[in-house]
Amino acid sequence: MQGFAGLMWLLSMALIVFSGFALIDAAVRREDAYRAADKKTKPFWLIILGLAFVVNLLFPILSFLPIIGLIATIVYMVDVRPAIRALPGGGRSSRGSSSDGPYGPWNGGR
Repeated sequence: MQGFAGLMWLLSMALIVFSGFALIDAAVRREDAYRAADKKTKPFWLIILGLAFVVNLLFPILSFLPIIGLIATIVYMVDVRPAIRALPGGGRSSRGSSSDGPYGPWNGGR
């Protein structure tokens, strides 16, 4: 019985790490990337993934709510994340390169 409890604890920790990674990944993506990929909005995914993370922290893995959170996290990782990463720039927030001027990249007169 102790081995089963250890396995459930490991699965629970894996679920927490998985949903935490998805939440952080969703937070660093640009807002307009979600609309460009036609995948709901950034606040929608932050709320869904945040709830999944909290549910995984509070409830045991064999209850109903962590399974729903796992499904939402899988949908984000398999469907939304690849669509956003396929966009130019990978959908990440960036301030640009140090060689960028006010109207785009500076190419040194080439």
